[in-house]
Amino acid sequence: MAERKAIVTRETAETNVRVELNIDGSGQFEITTSIKMFDHLLAQLARHGVFDIKLSASGDDQHHIIEDVAISLGKAFNQALGEKQGITRMAHAVVPMDEALAAVAVDIGGRAYSVVEAPFGSVNIDDLETDLVRHFLVSFASEARINLHANVLPGPNDHHKAEALFKALGRALDSATRIDERIVGRVPSTKEVIES
Repeated sequence: MAERKAIVTRETAETNVRVELNIDGSGQFEITTSIKMFDHLLAQLARHGVFDIKLSASGDDQHHIIEDVAISLGKAFNQALGEKQGITRMAHAVVPMDEALAAVAVDIGGRAYSVVEAPFGSVNIDDLETDLVRHFLVSFASEARINLHANVLPGPNDHHKAEALFKALGRALDSATRIDERIVGRVPSTKEVIES
């Protein structure tokens, strides 16, 4: 099986992003975006998805940094998965974190679409603007060309809700990207192709 790795760089007038992704990693990460809470959430994605992620990003404001990280990371996932041969393709995860409960379902089927229900009670989680959690998920799904449904139940702790969402995303992506030994070499679609 070919290595499922990708390197994506994105340089604009607003940001500079570099992502190295190994789908078949061990959950190792080196993440620096200058937004501590965002780094923490991306670390959850790596650790619970068992992906190796090396990511650095800088920019003029956190909206642009988070958006361009989402674009770059989504492209890296899409590139690393190649023709998607043998992958499980669809998966879901439900993750509790104390009083928070998040559910994420994904379909790596080439159709970019997202539904995100994530009510937050405050404007910020530490140094992260809460509305950017949803923006990250939508932008990531678009560039990864996946169908993403993400829900977190209302609750009092926004940190726990955001962290549960990223852990659930990691676990769902881990399951969906796994190779199903029964269909090795085949694309999991009756069309026999998944658009990249």
